[in-house]
Amino acid sequence: MPRSKEQFEEMRNATREKIHSAAMQLFVRQGYGSTNVQEIADTAGISIGLLYRHYKTKDQLFNELVTYAVEGLKRIITFFESTQSPKTLMEQFVDEVYSDMINGEQLAHLLILINQSLIAGAAAASIQYDEILQVNARLLDATAQLICKGQQLGEFYTGDAQEMATLFFASIQGLAQMKVLLKNNFTMPSSSTLIAFLLVERK
Repeated sequence: MPRSKEQFEEMRNATREKIHSAAMQLFVRQGYGSTNVQEIADTAGISIGLLYRHYKTKDQLFNELVTYAVEGLKRIITFFESTQSPKTLMEQFVDEVYSDMINGEQLAHLLILINQSLIAGAAAASIQYDEILQVNARLLDATAQLICKGQQLGEFYTGDAQEMATLFFASIQGLAQMKVLLKNNFTMPSSSTLIAFLLVERK
């Protein structure tokens, strides 16, 4: 019995997911330059011909993964710009980060991939490089503004909001690197530990 259009689309999406997962794993662990297309196909469990049906070059695949990661950063910006309590927003975000880091490697891989793209993009002076820099700057600004608002409401400790925003994301980025390097020996700090430097303790 011939497959329906929907079944073909499901198979296509499933294959792309395998490719994404394999490429992300290899790019993060070996680096972009040290990863070849055959390795990606082998890790994904597909033929190299099938991989080429989805992506004509390794660059195209890498750029799609980076675009996906950047969209994730944009969603965080939108989340931080909502009208909820800064304390509530920060706690929800940190809980999600904690859950993602405990239950899998995708978040860690995405964060490392963005860094790799910045390093590679600096050499190539790519448009994507400029966009990532802009989105990172926007994310830090949105976080600093959220912290400022929380400070005004007495929810967060006083201090330079831009410095606190930088410290916050530097800690998450560092944890992503440690998770990949330490593997099973990695211990993820609790949500409360991640934002202890921010939250004012209520007596």
